Amino acid sequence: MTTRHGIDWDKAQALYAAERDAFIARMPRSRELSAAAAGHLLFGVPLHWMDDWSTPFSLYVAAAQGARFQDVDGHDYVDFCLGDTGAMFGHSPRPVAAAIARQAERGYTAMLPSEDGVWVAEELERRFGLPYWQFALSASDANRFAIRWARAVTGRSKVLIFNGCYHGTVDDVFVDLVDGRPQTRDSLLGQVYDITRHTRSVEFNDLAALEAALQDGQVACLLAEPAMTNIGMVLPQPGFWPAAQALCRRYGTLLLIDETHTISSGPGGYSRAHGLQPDLLVVGKPVAGGVPCAVYGFSAELARQAEAAKRKAPPGHSGIGTTLTANLLAMAAMRANLAEVMTDDAYRYMFGLAERLAEGLRRVIDEQRLPWCVTRIGARTEFQFTATPPQNGSEAERILDSELEHIVHLFLLNRGLLITPFHNMILVCPDTTPADVDRLVAAFAAFVAAVK
Repeated sequence: MTTRHGIDWDKAQALYAAERDAFIARMPRSRELSAAAAGHLLFGVPLHWMDDWSTPFSLYVAAAQGARFQDVDGHDYVDFCLGDTGAMFGHSPRPVAAAIARQAERGYTAMLPSEDGVWVAEELERRFGLPYWQFALSASDANRFAIRWARAVTGRSKVLIFNGCYHGTVDDVFVDLVDGRPQTRDSLLGQVYDITRHTRSVEFNDLAALEAALQDGQVACLLAEPAMTNIGMVLPQPGFWPAAQALCRRYGTLLLIDETHTISSGPGGYSRAHGLQPDLLVVGKPVAGGVPCAVYGFSAELARQAEAAKRKAPPGHSGIGTTLTANLLAMAAMRANLAEVMTDDAYRYMFGLAERLAEGLRRVIDEQRLPWCVTRIGARTEFQFTATPPQNGSEAERILDSELEHIVHLFLLNRGLLITPFHNMILVCPDTTPADVDRLVAAFAAFVAAVK
């Protein structure tokens, strides 16, 4: 018997083969559409990430509402992926859908502000504590623009990130530590210059390394998730962020916090829930209920400096922003989402469900004596193939096992349960029910029993 992460690997591979056959037999229409797409779409999908699932061909969605979706072959699913956070508050929330329908009759985009933008900015200040805001079409753009403002204000060129991070399609962050030395990530296609010239990388939770990277006074900003989520969850150690913030202030480095995933922590994100005081803050994906939009906020002092830097610059394009940024449709959707969907009550409900899920997964892991653990950040839960939660990106990367993940994910998918294709992240939304959570825990237990 071959053992891997505490399971019988021979059984797991046999199970995967059986699950692939079952998927193929149940999905004739998805298979037809995948074959047709192969002749017109790169990798057979509109976005190549859509080819990263565990399925032998793409699963095609027919409709999605709340915590559920239906595929083109008529099968129903409980969705715990929720668009990898884009639909964190459910698919097509009714208040957002109604706002979009109303705005669609009044115009999509005009490159002029609307009343909704004023209301949204005031609400963002109430939630996140930062008084000034700008908008983007994605968190990738918002992070990219925030870095530009940080460099413009400080006059410094370098950016600092944590090893293993992901902040969207921002070239500056694709730097890994390999044997302790930074290098441009091998997977970054088409990059022609050495990113390490302007980007530094240290391990999360390592205060000594953080200070060493900051102390020469060349770093414009530290860009970080308050808890790492994109390489598997890595939580900050007690006292890490107060000390890290103090180091940033000591060396004149701006703190740029990316809450795109950790917005699962509460209405004001992880930062508001845990007392962080960033100079810049980014939220993307779910902030407009799934409509493409992102926001980034400035402290009062930084906003003053940013406006001064822009006024002193030569006239012409700033390179910050796009024509469709803050379009009328997105602003209407965001206002409805913030006012009626992304509420305190919704978060309280989701937290209770996520804790129910985490407890259920832990119970199965303990009963089966698996060397796995469960980590939760608000409405976001993940099981990891290690007995001890990772403390940094390198540790998190070492425990990733994409083959095992694909087996688990396909097993769940064939039972009407979808989780995120990247590691084992699970989200609940306001439309998820306790019965949905119990069903997922039961299916997880069935998988473990089949391969233990």
